[in-house]
Amino acid sequence: MNKLAVKLRPKTVFLLEKFFTGESFDYKKLFAIITPIFVDQSFLIIMSLLNTAMISSAGVDAVSAVSMVDSLNIFLVNVFIAVATGGTVMVAQYKGSGNPEMVSKTATQAISAVTIFSVLLSALVIIFHTPTLSLLFGKAEAHVFQEARIYLIGSCLSYPLIAIFQAVTGALRGVGETKPCLNLSLIMNVTNTLLNLLFITLFNIGVEGLVISTIIARLIGVVASLIYILKYNESIQFKLRNALHIDVAILKKVMFIGLPFAAEQLFFNGGKLLTQTFIVQLGTLALTSYAIANSIALLFQIGPNSLSIAIVTVVGQCIGKRNVQDARKFIISMIGLGTVLFVIADAVLMPLFPFLVKLFSPPEEIISTIFTLILISSVGHPLLWPTSFIMPSALRAAGDSNFTSIASLLSMWLLRVILGYLLGITFGFGIVGVWAAMNIEWGMRTLIFALRFKGKKWYAHKLV
Repeated sequence: MNKLAVKLRPKTVFLLEKFFTGESFDYKKLFAIITPIFVDQSFLIIMSLLNTAMISSAGVDAVSAVSMVDSLNIFLVNVFIAVATGGTVMVAQYKGSGNPEMVSKTATQAISAVTIFSVLLSALVIIFHTPTLSLLFGKAEAHVFQEARIYLIGSCLSYPLIAIFQAVTGALRGVGETKPCLNLSLIMNVTNTLLNLLFITLFNIGVEGLVISTIIARLIGVVASLIYILKYNESIQFKLRNALHIDVAILKKVMFIGLPFAAEQLFFNGGKLLTQTFIVQLGTLALTSYAIANSIALLFQIGPNSLSIAIVTVVGQCIGKRNVQDARKFIISMIGLGTVLFVIADAVLMPLFPFLVKLFSPPEEIISTIFTLILISSVGHPLLWPTSFIMPSALRAAGDSNFTSIASLLSMWLLRVILGYLLGITFGFGIVGVWAAMNIEWGMRTLIFALRFKGKKWYAHKLV
């Protein structure tokens, strides 16, 4: 008997086999995919929280500047991550269909496309960084604006590095090799945190230190990831000479998934970015509250967010085998597991709020506001988040990219942006109103994607 089964009680094994075992995967293989992603996300988010806490030692101006630019970074970086996701979906489906040659070709083409795209995007943003920041955050205080300029230019220099890294790890996740992704992520993120500790905490360099550590860490991550797929990985069989050749037929399939998702990410994160411009109008303290609350809220999302990443591999391979029954079963089970993980996170983390908020050394007058924001999320998370985010990842893995993108865009702009402005600015609820609109948007996404899942159109796309 498998070692995992020996350690588990018979009732636990029964439940795992009932909800997480099918023809395509058994529960042991499924959790072998999920567990490294969970550990990776845990380290990633905890280190992000620690990094934010470290930069807070440089003052609220630094926190606000980093928060502003990170919103823009997320907006831009997610565009080429979206293209990489197209590669992940296609690699997973070819893996499921048993076509190793196309797995290799698709992974290579996705890495090449994302690299070219990120270099162009980086150059464009560096050239127009001042007018971009002026347009979005022109009302920010002068010190905050200057810090934001430094951080944005430094971030742009690292875009191609994080793009290549995401494309490589996305391809590895597509074939189900999540353990190497974990190891590569640990190399990059542990390096980043240690360098932040050195430059920000010890040398007190502030935002410039954050930029230096980010570039060095991402460079190390890229070198490690390329060494791994060139020398140690057999599934992808990546060769540099093949990466220089563009295969239009393969790229069309990758872009069929990637481009709608990229457009979604542009407008979705554009909406979040626009929302942040509302918050700038509310002042630096409101912006700092938003930044800290976001960092803490991510801790609650570690488990469910891991499932939203893992489900792309799982559903992609199920659909590659044309096993819709398994795909349906695993989607429902992982959404249920996401809800359970949120309940556990609420029970564990809410009592720890006083300790968590102290990591950021916020002004005393905004602690109650931060707590209110986290309290709103703790209610919305288990009820609304799993279906609104795990479900679209699953639908996209089945090839239903156009619908998920359009639905996400409409819910974002009609509710999070417009309703957020009305509640936060027009009706005067401030940052709490903006935050509440986000939870309302989760509710609309839950309704839309649940209705889509009940039908048959989401799995009707034949990509391989």
